[in-house]
Amino acid sequence: MAYQQQQHYQSQQPMPTMGMQREWSHGLCGCFEACGTFCYACWCPCIVHGKNKQRLNHLNNNGTPDPDGGSCCSGACWGHCILTAFAGLGCILQCMNRGEVRGRYGIEGGGCGDCCASWCCAACDLTQVSREIELEEKSFGQRY
Repeated sequence: MAYQQQQHYQSQQPMPTMGMQREWSHGLCGCFEACGTFCYACWCPCIVHGKNKQRLNHLNNNGTPDPDGGSCCSGACWGHCILTAFAGLGCILQCMNRGEVRGRYGIEGGGCGDCCASWCCAACDLTQVSREIELEEKSFGQRY
């Protein structure tokens, strides 16, 4: 019974209730459970950030998942690429996106934790954010 409840929990995005906050659905170090996304985030973090940002924006603006699954060459991707290549500061954009995801899903935490996660473990941060967005997308009955 507990296994079935856990499976159900991991397949749907828990939405926030008024005044209540929750933890992330997957831990920061749970990035290895999504090995493909994690590898992408290690070698091409700008692409994963761009996809995460576009998927989140589509959910915010349209209330449905992005049918393209997030374009890899969006403005957010290029912004991350330029900030990372010239100043090593792509984590700033990741920190802001992480805050948006926390706000949308009522996840506890704050700006300091977002900055630390984005700065100290950028690939794990990108993977965790992607997985959180993916839970909502899956709740629409589509596979991403």
